[in-house]
Amino acid sequence: MSEILTLNMDSEVVKFASTFSKKINKPISRIVEDYFIELKKKNSDDLPLPQNLQELHGIFEGIDTPNKKELRKMFHEKHGD
Repeated sequence: MSEILTLNMDSEVVKFASTFSKKINKPISRIVEDYFIELKKKNSDDLPLPQNLQELHGIFEGIDTPNKKELRKMFHEKHGD
């Protein structure tokens, strides 16, 4: 879903953006969106996990976990469903 975003920029930057946009045949809004998509990709791995997730990280490492059917069977046996 697209939303409208208003940007305030220096007039020289706007002129450059307009010229650059025409040169590469891409709307300024798409250039800005692509930039933020790339920025998000680069920074998503750098963001620290919340404390509660850090505590859980790796707790199943080295442990054989049951598959989905086994988990369902265990659940129904425990809860009598």
